[in-house]
Amino acid sequence: MPKKSRYCPQPSNTTSLALSSVHIRLEALDKEHRWLLKQIKRKRTELTNLVEQMRSVATDVYQRCYLHFQKIVDIDREIHTLFDEILTTRKLSKQSKKDIEEIYYELQISRLISFKTTNQPQEENSELELDEFFETNQEDDFSENHRQEKQILENYPSNKRSDTARKIRQTFLSLAEIFHPDKVKDGETKMLHTEIMKEVNKAYQEGDLARLLEIEQQYQAGKYIDINNADDLNCQCMQIEQQNKILKDQYDKLKQELRLVKNTPEGVMVSDCRKAARSGVNAIDSMVEQVECEVQIIAAIRDFVRDFREQKITMKQFVSGPMVMRERKQGSLDDWDGVILF
Repeated sequence: MPKKSRYCPQPSNTTSLALSSVHIRLEALDKEHRWLLKQIKRKRTELTNLVEQMRSVATDVYQRCYLHFQKIVDIDREIHTLFDEILTTRKLSKQSKKDIEEIYYELQISRLISFKTTNQPQEENSELELDEFFETNQEDDFSENHRQEKQILENYPSNKRSDTARKIRQTFLSLAEIFHPDKVKDGETKMLHTEIMKEVNKAYQEGDLARLLEIEQQYQAGKYIDINNADDLNCQCMQIEQQNKILKDQYDKLKQELRLVKNTPEGVMVSDCRKAARSGVNAIDSMVEQVECEVQIIAAIRDFVRDFREQKITMKQFVSGPMVMRERKQGSLDDWDGVILF
């Protein structure tokens, strides 16, 4: 019996094994935590860079193409005026009037000229046409698109949103308790804490849990953790596990937001510019050339209608339509198939 009572090392072995498994779990969770923080930071940078590129490309296109677009709108308005004049001032037979109206209508439905709008002053009409042709307020339009997309992103289960908000607020309050400048007297430390609190406030306002946790981790890196205390380790595992769950939601939400922004017209434009650049082509230069070509096309249509008004061409020549319409019908030039001005 005494021999049995002296030999009793089993609890010690069990504790050692238990601690070993907790350590493994903690290491895995910590690794996942670091990976999530890294990926969130990477995706956030990617999103920021994409938005900046979208604004840069849109501004470049606007600055280089605006005058061409204005010219197209002015010529388009002139074409409508010419048709109005022909149809209202010239003496025409019913058949001739019908033929002219058909040409006019065909130019509109083929989108070589804009659809005629009524009950609006001519100057106001011009501004509306230009706005329709080219969005003059790129940032406002993008912001509106972005707001609509973010509404889609906010359709997460309410319990997840509240858990995330609660965790963000808890982490923020914890960091504010640590780094509030008023809690220290040393001037140098106060300045350091002021800068840290700027980062904390910014992350809190943006709902960036990853950044708050990163700041918290940096602070805790100097803290003592009892590596032999199973309760402390289990508690730490539970905390990191909870944080990782929220970070996964933030990461998924960020990825979805990035996908949505990439699919906006501005995002597609940036993607096309990147692809063109890889092929050694300047997409903006190509776009400017295309717009210049469109100016020539609509100017040719204007000259055709003007020649008819001035009786330089016959009714038979006019009802055959301008060259661009004939080429479309004949299909002799594939390039014209892509010409859509309005």
